[in-house]
Amino acid sequence: MKIGIPRSLYYYYFNDFWINFFDYLKIECVISPETNKEIMDLGIKYSQDEMCLSMKNFIGHVAYLQGKCDYILMPRIDNYGIDNQTCTNFLAIYDIINNLFDVKILDYNIDLKNNQTILKGLKNIGSILKINKKDIENAYDFAIVKENKIRKSKVLNNLKNLRSTKKKILLIGHSYNIYDNLIGKPIIKMLEKLNIEIIYSDLFFVNSEYKDYSKGLYWKYCRESISSVSKCIDKVDGIVFLSCFPCGLDSLVNELVMRKLNKPYINIVIDDIESSGGIETRIESFVDIVS
Repeated sequence: MKIGIPRSLYYYYFNDFWINFFDYLKIECVISPETNKEIMDLGIKYSQDEMCLSMKNFIGHVAYLQGKCDYILMPRIDNYGIDNQTCTNFLAIYDIINNLFDVKILDYNIDLKNNQTILKGLKNIGSILKINKKDIENAYDFAIVKENKIRKSKVLNNLKNLRSTKKKILLIGHSYNIYDNLIGKPIIKMLEKLNIEIIYSDLFFVNSEYKDYSKGLYWKYCRESISSVSKCIDKVDGIVFLSCFPCGLDSLVNELVMRKLNKPYINIVIDDIESSGGIETRIESFVDIVS
């Protein structure tokens, strides 16, 4: 049995958990490769123009996995509590993929408002794959421990980099944009080439720091992104906001934060245009400002 995992959207939040979960159960995972032009073109081909680039990217990865696995893993994520919502794409993507492609989807719900937890969802997956509940519980416990250990190491390394003597820039964005091969990684490489220490917004221990900018903000991943500003605003020299066109959440939340900043910042919005020359020029100019 082979479980396909698209290297997009959810992957950048759950990959450590999923890989260890299925490894414990001795089930092979087929992960789509780093985003390339072929995958992005597939996503654009099957998508509507109004979809954000991140969604098009995910659809491209699913298209790539067709015929290469028995199931494609795809959770439906509604919320992590009544005041802890996610983008509607995380809820709708199952139906979009189900209507676009003839693939078997291995799905589970995350809807804590209605007591639909990850573990409950995985037990439902276990019933489909003919795996007993005890083995699912053991795999879940194993994967959670591994995931927490990996994340703690990454967060501590990010905090250590705040003490660097180099110029430091906070890179704010969703994990699936920051680490994507065509969206965020080119910007990371540009900054590293300019000898900048990058501080990542998704690698902090987050509490309620987002309230410094919006007490009523209820989008989970936006909360985590802007909480990083309060965590390190006095320790970085500038901020790069990274988002994909036309993300509704980022267009609102990033603007809300930028209006309250007293630190140099630049807002980078990635779209379908292939050339990165203009972005590179803007990044270089911004680094000159903070240097």
